[in-house]
Amino acid sequence: MKGFLILLMLLSLPIATVSAATYTSAPGVSVDIMSQSPNPARPGETVEMTITVQNIGNEDLADVEVEIEPEYPFSQVSDEPLTKTISFLDARQDEEDAAILRFTLNVDPNVAEGFYELDINVNEGDSATKCTTIDVEVRGKEYAQVVINEAIIDRAVEETLEFTVTNTGSSPLKNMAISWDEQNGEILPVYSDNTKFISYLETGESATVTYSVIADVNADPGLYQLDINLEFEDYDSNMNEINTKAGLFIGGGTDFDVAFSEGNEGEVSLSIANVGNNEAYSVKVSIPEQENYKVSGSSASIVGNLDKGDYTITSFSITNNALGSTSGSTDRSSMSMDEMDPEEVAALRQSQSSQNELEVLIEYTDSTGQRISVEKNVPIELTSTTGDVTTAGYGGARKNSSSITTYLMYLAVVGIVVGGAMYYRKMKTSREKDDEVQDIS
Repeated sequence: MKGFLILLMLLSLPIATVSAATYTSAPGVSVDIMSQSPNPARPGETVEMTITVQNIGNEDLADVEVEIEPEYPFSQVSDEPLTKTISFLDARQDEEDAAILRFTLNVDPNVAEGFYELDINVNEGDSATKCTTIDVEVRGKEYAQVVINEAIIDRAVEETLEFTVTNTGSSPLKNMAISWDEQNGEILPVYSDNTKFISYLETGESATVTYSVIADVNADPGLYQLDINLEFEDYDSNMNEINTKAGLFIGGGTDFDVAFSEGNEGEVSLSIANVGNNEAYSVKVSIPEQENYKVSGSSASIVGNLDKGDYTITSFSITNNALGSTSGSTDRSSMSMDEMDPEEVAALRQSQSSQNELEVLIEYTDSTGQRISVEKNVPIELTSTTGDVTTAGYGGARKNSSSITTYLMYLAVVGIVVGGAMYYRKMKTSREKDDEVQDIS
């Protein structure tokens, strides 16, 4: 029995030795990621994977195929192969002797941050394909868009300038500092410096910072460049910056004062002054059709360019249409103020004021090239050659009534003088007769 057991042990010894030899001499390949660029990978960009393939087995290997199987968010780059072949790998390689391969892949632009698996298959010749899975980190791209609420500002006027910062990247932004500068110093902030801070912006969120700015009163009209700088802290607490530019136009429209200069019968002169901060180009003054006044001859006048602070005088031949339409209101106008109700007095005065206003239209081209129209109402008075004011309504009736009263007073004075003279002459004649009678006596 003991001999039988010893025989069995002797028979099994060679078998165990072969099994061990087969395991240790079996080919083996180790795959590892050496580097990644960029690291982490960025959405919407390409990532280059550098991997090492090391033969850790006891047999040399030839024609080893290495294949990458990309899945979301990775995809093949055009003209970039997904399979590469290593012609020969020595047995029992050290790490520094490993083969190095590089693969380039696309990263989906809408991928969220995180770690994603990437499978690498190695065909070791006659052996089964070996699959190695590596983790690739994808981190969002930090980027922001800056929008300004104004495109045009006026000179020497305090304006509100808003900068809206939107996180258009795929990674949060934190500890942001936004600043701007106009290199000529024609546009400057007031009440604060040119730097504002935003603590945190999630992807897709926006924040607005506000400045009060003033453009130099002597700045030339035109487009000025704002240099905008945005500094922020990234995922690894490293400071990054984005530099961009925006345009801001200094200039725009202006305003006018129109004053009645003089008005003889059939002639009205108007003074036109540019009272704004900007030049007015190709200025045209016209009298539109209106109820109370009518223009004889040309109703428009081209006065050219008007710098800020300049003025010009233009004249028109104008008649008052309201003079012929006052007969219906003669009875009411000839009434004394005491005979009218307060409402009637107010309505009459308002009517008189509106009838004396001349509508004037001013058209000009501003410094941005836009054609602008401005309407003005100008109180005027038209006088006749005799000097009498020929305005309509209550004022005209009052002046006619005043003329009649003056005429009656004149007649009364003349009558008193004539009557006194006649009385004096009569008395003188009577005295002379009395003296003659006394002399005869």
